[in-house]
Amino acid sequence: MRDANEPTVVEVREVRARRAPSAEVRELRRRRPPVSTADTAPRSPRAQSRTRTGDTDGRRALQKRVVKVRAARHHFKAGQHPRRLRVVFALSALVFAVILGRVVLLQTTDAEQLREAGRAQRTSDTVLRANRGVIFDRNGDELALSVPSTTIIANPKLVIDPAATVDALNKALTLTPEKQQSLLESFTTKEKSFVYVARQVTEDQAAAVRLLDITGVDLIAEDRRTMPAGEVGQSVIGKTNIDGEGIAGIELQYDLMLTGVDGEMSRQHDRDGRSLPGSETTTVAPVPGQDIVLTIDRSVQFEVERALVDQVTNMMARGGSAIVMDTDTGEIIAMVGVRRGEDGIVRVTSGNIAAVDAAEPGSVVKAITVAAALNEGTVTPDTMFHVPYRKDYSDGTLHDAEVHPDYDWPVTQILAKSSNIGTIEVMLTMGETMRENKEKLGAYMRAFGLGEKTALDFPGESRGLGVDWTKWEGTEQYTVAYGQGIASTSIQLVSAINVIANDGVYVAPKLVAGTIDAGGVLTDTPASGTHRVVRPEVAQQVNLMMRQVVCEGTAKLAQVDGVTVAGKTGTGLKAQDGGGYEDADGNRKYYSSFAGFFPAEDPQVTVLISIDEPPGAVGEAQPTHFGGTAAAPVFADIAPAILHEMNITPPVTGGGCPKG
Repeated sequence: MRDANEPTVVEVREVRARRAPSAEVRELRRRRPPVSTADTAPRSPRAQSRTRTGDTDGRRALQKRVVKVRAARHHFKAGQHPRRLRVVFALSALVFAVILGRVVLLQTTDAEQLREAGRAQRTSDTVLRANRGVIFDRNGDELALSVPSTTIIANPKLVIDPAATVDALNKALTLTPEKQQSLLESFTTKEKSFVYVARQVTEDQAAAVRLLDITGVDLIAEDRRTMPAGEVGQSVIGKTNIDGEGIAGIELQYDLMLTGVDGEMSRQHDRDGRSLPGSETTTVAPVPGQDIVLTIDRSVQFEVERALVDQVTNMMARGGSAIVMDTDTGEIIAMVGVRRGEDGIVRVTSGNIAAVDAAEPGSVVKAITVAAALNEGTVTPDTMFHVPYRKDYSDGTLHDAEVHPDYDWPVTQILAKSSNIGTIEVMLTMGETMRENKEKLGAYMRAFGLGEKTALDFPGESRGLGVDWTKWEGTEQYTVAYGQGIASTSIQLVSAINVIANDGVYVAPKLVAGTIDAGGVLTDTPASGTHRVVRPEVAQQVNLMMRQVVCEGTAKLAQVDGVTVAGKTGTGLKAQDGGGYEDADGNRKYYSSFAGFFPAEDPQVTVLISIDEPPGAVGEAQPTHFGGTAAAPVFADIAPAILHEMNITPPVTGGGCPKG
């Protein structure tokens, strides 16, 4: 039997394998030179000693080489080189530097961007519209203001089922086919993150959408502009678009002041896009716009609008305008424009035609011509003139409005009877030549405010036409004396007549009395500019003449019980599209006016009423297209309301026209 301590064959082979020289050692042994026979001969002790020493050195050298080979075999694999290690190290260092730099950027420069991206995923921002300023009348009554409203919005990127969403919204809001198609495209393409579904909806519609609780659809607060008194004052106030931007009237003229500065609100939402209740946060507070205080009196404005709409409706006229002005300050108490629509209904316009449209003023200008001659000292109220019905001037024949025999009339009667021929003769006294007459009359017209925009600077305001005297030729250089051949706006004409009421001083019209800032501080606007046009005694003379126009002349329908009224009628012709004053059938269109003031003893209010295209009543004893029949009755209708609302007390005795 084998001894237990005796190694097995396998163990012996493993020991031998470990003891066997390596391939490198065997190669070195193979290359060692063979030992000669001489080397094997016996040697002397000294030689043996040298041999042993040499063998020892050789073995040591061999051992060193073996160690180096083994070291090289231990550290390097086949095909590798130290330079590659350096490259690997450099690349590793570069990658590490890039990663480290990116980490630094993420924690410093890009940190805010990442925070914003994260916030955008769970929040949304909404513009907080600044409260648009309120427009008040002179008594503090609201004419225009913004009220809370609800707008439906959507984030198409969050809408899950486009077709079903559009169908549900349509049932709640009754959307137009075009709007449905637009929303469907937005919800399907998902290119936008914000679209309007419906602006400023009713409370019932907002409640219906809120109950639907549709993913991606939300409701926001948005102000809606409204006029508490309906259309009262719309001609002056104008209007805004759905975004609250002024597009006409005072809303446009003072848009920047009324608008204010918008703010911003953020709100959080869940992963389905639904807003989280109570998550709203105001990030930027809005700054409200300033309030505007107008000179308009809402009650007077209402009465004037009512009377003008009724007259234009009853007469089947095209439209009309009216202005009530404070005589002393030039403040506009009421300013109205009405127009008949395509449906035949007469409505107050949002465009202020009293400042924008220009028309021939007609015989109202005769008061200016007479005042100019009186101020030049070439006539007196009693100066007599021979007045035929017609007379040749320059290259044509001119005539009065109605056929009459030749008269010898004083200036007072010429104005009371509104004679065209008599007014031309008065104008011709101002200079020795026609050029001098034209130049002086043109200068007075400018001084009375014709031919230039007023201080209102209203959006779209017209400067009028034809007041440049250097361009008056032919019969036009005569007809301008009675208001034909020139054009003025209603605001220009009422300001001109107000010169007579205001003792000969022109006072610029004014619509804005003051502004109120966000702190509630009222700042009054500067007083209207003024300049003298004629002497006070001249203005008083014309005042007396204009009283006779109302009591005995062409404006009898403007009389007011117990109140002395001074005024002047005017019936201007409207130019036709093809030129001239008649169409192909010989028909004419008129623009009829009445301008007056009261109480004439101490004028407080100046009024202008104009009717656009009143129908002519050919063959009737009392034609309806004249200023005395079309416009004067409106004046008589509104005068009592003006007296009441403005607390004007007429003289205790002597008011009105003489009886008998």
